[in-house]
Amino acid sequence: MFIVNFIRLLISLLAGGLVLLVGLLVHAVTWVIGRWDTAACDRIRWKYVRAAVRLIWFLCGGKTTTIGLENVPTDRPFLLVGNHRSILDIVLTLSQLPVPVGFVAKQELEKVPVLRVLMRDIHCLFLNRQDPREGLKTILAAIDQLKGGLSMAIYPEGTRCKEEGTMLPFHAGSFKPAFKTGVPIVPVTIVNMGDVFEDHLPWLHYVPVVIEYSKPIETASLDRKAQKELPDRLREEMLEIYARNDALIHPDKKD
Repeated sequence: MFIVNFIRLLISLLAGGLVLLVGLLVHAVTWVIGRWDTAACDRIRWKYVRAAVRLIWFLCGGKTTTIGLENVPTDRPFLLVGNHRSILDIVLTLSQLPVPVGFVAKQELEKVPVLRVLMRDIHCLFLNRQDPREGLKTILAAIDQLKGGLSMAIYPEGTRCKEEGTMLPFHAGSFKPAFKTGVPIVPVTIVNMGDVFEDHLPWLHYVPVVIEYSKPIETASLDRKAQKELPDRLREEMLEIYARNDALIHPDKKD
């Protein structure tokens, strides 16, 4: 088993390095294309990143059951809101989304060479969690991107949850981009991601994972009271979805 885990980790690391190197080439070529056709530039970059994360998930991920992908709008921008347990959450989600989506990611990822280039190529934003003023600038940038027609994704817990089966409190500010623009919120709940990687560092385990996209929540008509209540209400609903799907993975698990 040790040899299998080591080989899988090695192949994944080599593939990740190749993805980054080819990504630099794609970035350079599309930069030239973008001087004449920005739409083509964005389209090529998105297709490359989606293909890249599909490869990474194929090598690193688990046996995936997807529920409700048809709930993701393809005709209008939306704010994707998900629970956050693993560094592979973005990989899995990006590999499935049918339309371009920029993620609001932690500022630390902006310090990773090459990776930050690819993330910027698909209009990801980097959130400074220590400086409220800088954090507000990121939220305002997300609002502008939604107004421009690009969907965004954010993890309202603010950081990765260390315990499987629960979720950290949802930050109300994470929902402001949807409230300010009136775009729908699409909740996504991922189950058992910690068992893929974080619970067995540095080894990768091929285990069952369930990802469920809930029906869009329309925000344009929500009053202030409903907006204030939504983060806690949505967290409770996602915890219920998590428990239901976790029971599919672990039918013999006791509370």
